[in-house]
Amino acid sequence: MNAVVLYESRTGYTKRAAEYIAGACQQAGVERVTLAPVGAPDLTELAAADVIFIGTWTDGLILFGHRPGGMKNILALPALDRMAVAVYCTYAVNPGTTLTQLAGTLERRQGADIVGAQQFKRADVATKVGPFVDDVLATVVSPSR
Repeated sequence: MNAVVLYESRTGYTKRAAEYIAGACQQAGVERVTLAPVGAPDLTELAAADVIFIGTWTDGLILFGHRPGGMKNILALPALDRMAVAVYCTYAVNPGTTLTQLAGTLERRQGADIVGAQQFKRADVATKVGPFVDDVLATVVSPSR
């Protein structure tokens, strides 16, 4: 199995989450894991991936106006027609609808098949990544998929 972990990071928290996700994939036995910023994916690795993790930070005000950060780069990704994609976001106080917006955009605009979603509070990334990755990988290898 091959996995690609993409991240859009402004302050480094989402990049750190991506690094944890890549590590959890390796621990779970994924043969090849590629880690890259959303704006510079390896297109060959992307095409060969069995699962793609795409993450961003939560942009907006503390109480309202939440949205995925870095959408320009996310929208510039190539078509992900029926590819298994898991989305994630990082946040400090409140993620709002960031994750829902990210998943919906990737489904509608890029044709992704969303197989998992997780929001990570900055302080909780290390403890929540393992179960998220395990759930996503189990979904991807499921015979009903």
